[in-house]
Amino acid sequence: MRALLLAAVVFACVSHGSFAAEDEFKPIFNARDLSGWDGDPRFWSVKDGVLRGETTLTALPKGNTFLIWRGGVLKDFELKLSFRIRNGNSGVQYRSRDLGNWVVSGYQAEIENKPGKVGFLYHERGRKYLANVGEMVQVGADGKPIVLGPIAPQQEYIAKGYYRSKEWNDYFIIARGNHLEHWLNGFKTIELNDDDPAGRSLEGILALQIHAGPPMLVEFKDILLKNR
Repeated sequence: MRALLLAAVVFACVSHGSFAAEDEFKPIFNARDLSGWDGDPRFWSVKDGVLRGETTLTALPKGNTFLIWRGGVLKDFELKLSFRIRNGNSGVQYRSRDLGNWVVSGYQAEIENKPGKVGFLYHERGRKYLANVGEMVQVGADGKPIVLGPIAPQQEYIAKGYYRSKEWNDYFIIARGNHLEHWLNGFKTIELNDDDPAGRSLEGILALQIHAGPPMLVEFKDILLKNR
């Protein structure tokens, strides 16, 4: 009960900016080109200082494809970035595995132009849905997620405008040991402890997703990383 009350206070009062000073974060996207990043050049580009993932009717991927950051391996970290999605489905992969040919597997912070869905935690090519928006979750040793309680009701997130449709939104992702948090525009959207030794990942790569399907456009900027 105490944890639930504390979560409610956090939901109401805390913005992601209070966790660490901006100067502790290092930019990992230079806003000029794709230096340090690796993806299918048919879909990824930089324009006007913004990283763009775009598909068209004449250039559609056969499956989910990713832009992989080649600057190192994520362990315990904090990540900040801004995104804007016009349509389609995307995500931020972290502590993930490189399967080759710009395909990855691992934790994904969901990006989608759908309030109530954007912000959840998915395991790409793994255990799938781990935590929905507004949930505190523990994944057991058997790999099954158990909802411990709500951070806040999902409709409250939507009513408070935690997501700005087709505008710039700020993601903040925290990973410390087996503990994960997603924050979107200052609202904590998920909190999870992963106690599944076979399925969890304590380190891995960072990547950005283009989902298979109809033509889409997703944009990223101000990508900042702090290793713990």
